[in-house]
Amino acid sequence: MCIRTVMTYAYPVFAHAAPKALYRLQVIQNKFCRAATDAHWCVQNSILHRDLELPTLPEYMKDASKRFFDIAGSHPNALLRAAVDYKPPPPTHLIRRPWNVLIDPSDALTAAVDSLNDVNDTHD
Repeated sequence: MCIRTVMTYAYPVFAHAAPKALYRLQVIQNKFCRAATDAHWCVQNSILHRDLELPTLPEYMKDASKRFFDIAGSHPNALLRAAVDYKPPPPTHLIRRPWNVLIDPSDALTAAVDSLNDVNDTHD
């Protein structure tokens, strides 16, 4: 919760963050999850996230980005609406924009949590 409040408040800044910085934040979140649940060191992070029903940071950022652009598309401010209607740069371009977060491929942990959730949904 400590990390997410800052990320939610300053989401546009974190959308441009380097993947290594986001990875470091994910490591901190994993440590908090492990400490809060008193989980043994051999419990996988994907299991912790699944049991706590807590999305990973990249997954959370994609959801936050989607919510932002859904709201911005119908906002009365023309400048904010214009932020939604831009063409993303080519994949070789180095600048990450918030909209690109939605089309970035999932990292390994997010993919593992999604696959575990899919398996659990089929067994319910």
